[in-house]
Amino acid sequence: MKHASQKTVENILVVNVNWIGDVIFSSPVFKALKETYPHARICCLAVPRVYEVLESVPFVDEIIVYDEKGRHWGFFAKIKLVLSLRRHRFDGAFLLHRSWTRAFLVWLAGIPRRVGYDAKNRGKLLTHEVEPLEGPIHRCDYYLNVIESFGIAVADRQTRLKVVPEAEKSMKEMLESEGVREDDYVVVINPGGNWDLKRWPPKNFLSLINSLCAFRGVRVVISGAPKDSELFKENIHAEIGPVIHLAGKTNLKQMIALMKRADLVISADSGPLHIANSLGTEVIALFGPTRPEITGPRGPGRVHILQHDVGCNREACYHLTCPDNVCMQSIMAAEVLEIVKQIRQP
Repeated sequence: MKHASQKTVENILVVNVNWIGDVIFSSPVFKALKETYPHARICCLAVPRVYEVLESVPFVDEIIVYDEKGRHWGFFAKIKLVLSLRRHRFDGAFLLHRSWTRAFLVWLAGIPRRVGYDAKNRGKLLTHEVEPLEGPIHRCDYYLNVIESFGIAVADRQTRLKVVPEAEKSMKEMLESEGVREDDYVVVINPGGNWDLKRWPPKNFLSLINSLCAFRGVRVVISGAPKDSELFKENIHAEIGPVIHLAGKTNLKQMIALMKRADLVISADSGPLHIANSLGTEVIALFGPTRPEITGPRGPGRVHILQHDVGCNREACYHLTCPDNVCMQSIMAAEVLEIVKQIRQP
């Protein structure tokens, strides 16, 4: 592929990562590949949980599911997957995932050019080992480095998503059924996070929601998992006003459409935060144990980051037994509300 004619490169495989936020951070890779090889078919190998978000990533032509804990768990199932990859006749593969097993599968598939980081002693399975970047590196740049090291120019480093039309129509009908008008200012509250230390305390969300519901023309929508919805249903005071509970009621594509419709999204560092920002929606990002320099929003939407130095080591924190989660506790609802007021000023 390197130095090859654009027209001679017909099929490219990107071996992607396992989490929604990281898949979003990989989205500039696909645009850069398509700009370099406009005639190539770009396929993506990924786990089932990120399939729906990949459908919203521009320039992904085909998604190949690798169900490592399900139908591809056994030896013969993996061989069947390898044979399927062989039939695609890929000209090259870019491995964003650091897995040794995935590199081995790509090697077995006979893909002639295999580009990735030499993680987990898998260098012998690669034809081009990528030198890691030094210092705190944003996830976007970490993934883009894989293709840049191969000589592919990157003109746009922003994360971008598109909305599936059917999901957009479905979400519009859902919001209309809840009485949301076109001119309503929709604030989406995403209380979730893929691990507890990244979550803002429920009492803080509740305080903020109670204040937001008092704003004229503002409709508050709660997104997330069913357990998030139940928490708020039990605690929000009825006299404050209507809150729209969509947590647990949408699929991922509908949630993406919701983030597109929103005027503002308030969330901790999570997949939904990056979805909203990548769609161009304004976000208030609540950061505690993770670092914006590494996992901060990188899309076209306007970003307001709240994070306090509470005396901990400012490296990304994975102290999963932290007794008080002081970094997230230190962000007050009044601070978030003040940003909302600034945004809403005429």
